[in-house]
Amino acid sequence: MAEFTERYINPFTDYGFKKLFGEEPNKDLLLDFLNVLLQEEQGEIIDLTYLKSEHLGTGELDRKAIFDLYCENERGEKFIVELQKTKQNFFKDRTVYYSTFPIREQAKRADWNYELKAVYTIAILDFVFDEDKQDPAKFRYDIKLSDTETKEVFYDKLTFIYLEMPKFNKTIEELETRFDKWLYVIRNLNRLDKVPEKLRERVFEKLFETAEIAKFTPEQIRSYEDSLKYYRDMKNSLDTAREEGLLEGIEKGIEKGIEKGIEEGKMVVAVEMIKAKEPLEKIMRFTGLSREQVEELKTNQRNHS
Repeated sequence: MAEFTERYINPFTDYGFKKLFGEEPNKDLLLDFLNVLLQEEQGEIIDLTYLKSEHLGTGELDRKAIFDLYCENERGEKFIVELQKTKQNFFKDRTVYYSTFPIREQAKRADWNYELKAVYTIAILDFVFDEDKQDPAKFRYDIKLSDTETKEVFYDKLTFIYLEMPKFNKTIEELETRFDKWLYVIRNLNRLDKVPEKLRERVFEKLFETAEIAKFTPEQIRSYEDSLKYYRDMKNSLDTAREEGLLEGIEKGIEKGIEKGIEEGKMVVAVEMIKAKEPLEKIMRFTGLSREQVEELKTNQRNHS
């Protein structure tokens, strides 16, 4: 097993994120985070129930939706929490598409009168949208259906919250609110070697205890190693793509409407995921490639290995 230089897990790995927020014994961590995030409009969420994360479309050939976390509060309102490690084309489209699943689920009840429970989609991003780069101070975006003339909310039961974590650069001394503290922990957990005095609160002390790698079982360590390797491989692939000019090609492709540069960048990431033996559905989800494209890449990879 690998020797870890970090004391605490990286929340941006799949395993790290679900260890902290997706397990029943740690449900109070997710509950506290959502309450801090939504307290102004939600009121207090008393309890959460984890729901299955994989959802099928209306037909056999429809695309699946696999949420990172999906849960429901005591009022029947639904929460999708997504962690996105790398920039993905049409990510906003994906979050809108995901929100349709908890909406459609509500139509299955008999004698339904079309009244919907609220749906919240929260995206924690390890990147910045291109269109937001000119506003480095704004890292939180709260989106609802609004009237374009009056700017007033037209429909308040569908909410999207995007958190661009690279923009959150507050130091421990600059933290003012509980929300600041949560973002600081998510952004910096694996860089810390102890609980800062400013975070000596019950919920954060439990989070640090849960995240301490030395307390993991051998099986948990192996799972985390695999997840961390995938995270690092993806980051390295993107760095390589940047050095080789592929990411620049993607950006130019977006600006000029040229698809070739975009596809090259997707292929680089997909090949690394194939090498890491990631499931086909996951590769499709992260890259936006079709099943046929991923299968072809797999075949080419086998022929050259």
